[in-house]
Amino acid sequence: MDQFKKPELMAPAGDWTMLTAAVNSGADAVYFGVDKLNMRSKAANFTIDELPKIVSFCKEKKVKTYLTLNSIIKEEEISDLDEIIPAAKKEGIDRIICWDLSVIQKCKEYDIPFCISTQASISNSHSAAFYESLGAVRIVLARECSLEEIKKIRKATRIEIEVFVHGAMCIGVSGRCFMSHHLFGKSANQGECIQPCRREYEVYDNAIGKSMIIGNDYVLSPKDLCTIEFLDQLIEAGINSFKIEGRKRSPEYAAKTVSVYRKGIDLYFEKKLDKDVKKELLAELETVYNRGFSTGFYFDTPSSEDYADIYGSKATTRKDYMGRVLNYYKKAGAAFIQIETGMIEVSDNILIIGPTSGVVEVNVENIIKDDNSVPSAEKGDKITFPCSQLVRPHDTVYKIVNI
Repeated sequence: MDQFKKPELMAPAGDWTMLTAAVNSGADAVYFGVDKLNMRSKAANFTIDELPKIVSFCKEKKVKTYLTLNSIIKEEEISDLDEIIPAAKKEGIDRIICWDLSVIQKCKEYDIPFCISTQASISNSHSAAFYESLGAVRIVLARECSLEEIKKIRKATRIEIEVFVHGAMCIGVSGRCFMSHHLFGKSANQGECIQPCRREYEVYDNAIGKSMIIGNDYVLSPKDLCTIEFLDQLIEAGINSFKIEGRKRSPEYAAKTVSVYRKGIDLYFEKKLDKDVKKELLAELETVYNRGFSTGFYFDTPSSEDYADIYGSKATTRKDYMGRVLNYYKKAGAAFIQIETGMIEVSDNILIIGPTSGVVEVNVENIIKDDNSVPSAEKGDKITFPCSQLVRPHDTVYKIVNI
């Protein structure tokens, strides 16, 4: 095991809360977009003016910053590149993730490192070598590559290789799709996809005037990728960076997925990543948003079993809003909150979420109300309970409920 280098763990960041959660959960790098030219334009995104604060926060935590400029660039958008890329260079962004040649050209012009997005569908060593000749420092391989193909590409190239290890998969080739654009005028290739593929479809027979629902599956909606059960094989393939998808998902999704893959990677190098541990980690991943799990293309072409059988999430838990933080007592290590709805009991699992706190998960060991220890508290009560991590006033409080 010692012959393999520990891969980078890269996390999505759609807003400050998710960014903080990802960093606090053990990410080595974060990727995010500004409000232009990225493939998640419907995510919260950041602004160019926030780049100094983002870079400063991440550098303090020794976390790398990758800015996504990975959409198709139209002629009238080239001027935006001359605004965004120099700003990224000035503030110390580590890399630009892109694939349009206009962005590559501008990255070279402004001398900022760049990585080639999965949108480029790089599936062989010759393509990898071509982008390396253009100056790319890393490639994100096509999602359609199998593990065996990745090993061959790794053996034949020197450039850094990045792959997706968890999150949503798309029916389009490497995420390139025209369905949303054709039906609704919202281009998936410019980050505007409204995911019509995720819906249930009905087939209409014009000859008999009848229709039917297509089987029991959402035939255009793949399950989510999950690699935790073969994470060791990806490490041993010599991949440089493991990327988690999900800039449009929740902060608790980022916190949970990053923390689980952080554990998995670290336990591998401690020689402790066995089958039982993998099962425990998989169960943790199942608690947050997912459409069911698939191994994607890593071992074979996905079959009918790799498509979702419901609309939305199959998570084993949900979060119910409870109230807000009123104060945090550092010396006592305790959170003071007001319950605005529902009930909190001893042994409940609580999430406290905020832009500066990130996502803090707490098992309530004791509840103090009016200076007395009580077994439960309800709407209208102000209570204190032990919380070892710092949280802030106005952070939101949720109870984790099994489904």
